[in-house]
Amino acid sequence: MTVAPRTDIGLTSDSIVWTRRHLLALQDLTPQEIVAVLDTARALKEVSTRSIKKVPALRGKVVVNLFFEDSTRTRTSFRLSAQRMSADIVDFSVSTSSVSKGETLRDTARNLEAMGIDAIVIRHRSSGAAETLSRLVQCSVINAGDGSHEHPTQGLLDLFTIREIFQAQGRKIADLHVAIVGDVAHSRVARSNLWALTKLGARVTLVGPTTLCPNQFADLGVAVSHDLDSVLPHVDVINLLRVQFERLTSAAFPSLREYNRFFGMDEARLQKCRPDVLILHPGPMNRGLEISTPVADGPRSAILHQVTNGLAVRMAVLYLCIGASGDNARGPQNTATVHSEESTRL
Repeated sequence: MTVAPRTDIGLTSDSIVWTRRHLLALQDLTPQEIVAVLDTARALKEVSTRSIKKVPALRGKVVVNLFFEDSTRTRTSFRLSAQRMSADIVDFSVSTSSVSKGETLRDTARNLEAMGIDAIVIRHRSSGAAETLSRLVQCSVINAGDGSHEHPTQGLLDLFTIREIFQAQGRKIADLHVAIVGDVAHSRVARSNLWALTKLGARVTLVGPTTLCPNQFADLGVAVSHDLDSVLPHVDVINLLRVQFERLTSAAFPSLREYNRFFGMDEARLQKCRPDVLILHPGPMNRGLEISTPVADGPRSAILHQVTNGLAVRMAVLYLCIGASGDNARGPQNTATVHSEESTRL
């Protein structure tokens, strides 16, 4: 199916075909599909600057936030994104639902779908939960984080932020060297960033202690280092990961003080970086551990830009997966032509 340009939301020119009903993992996407999301998000970002922050693109659609883990930013971002596209949003509370009585994910999802919903945004503690759900329902499924597997929309919003800032300097993602620092082993954000960045040609170096950044990651086509100070002078972007204490099953490092000493980003380390280095963090931050307050709140930090851009990216994902065809997204295939301004630029 194809759609006419949507000038009301800024989608105007060169067309890209989007054929996916679900967004489960960035590993599955082609570079062209990743760019399609980024270009759509670029057009939709303007909506949040209007006095009336709403467009009718998903009017009549119903989106369910199905979160089995705690979340502030992602849940709220998806809620606002759906509302700004005029969709109805339902926040599903696991603690007060039949899940607490033993109901399975399969039964929960099918009962929700029977009420006529169009998309489920799922966060789950188990890797692969989103893919499993996509096989059980006919509505769209969007992965908001599954175990240590992937967090696709976080990877996309990080990529969007990087591209937005460096395009203004005349540089492409393929020109950049990105360091992903910290608890790589348990991070779904690291995996989504890794796939997205490498698919668009960026050079990626993973940095962390051997217990949290094993050398096996080099098999994925990236560099692995255990010496942050040696990497800092050579990178354009530093994406600092949260230490995920809730997923650690044993002591990954001797002490918090030692981790901060070798892998924490502070003002002294910032002096070793390039003058225009970009600092990212997916949040929530452990201030004083992964990043110091002066760095987090300083001029090289784009952390709040990531939050802002998360709205545009998630609006784009919802639009592409359930709204772009202007038809019933619960069919076997949702194919849409998305019109954007920079469809071929990486």
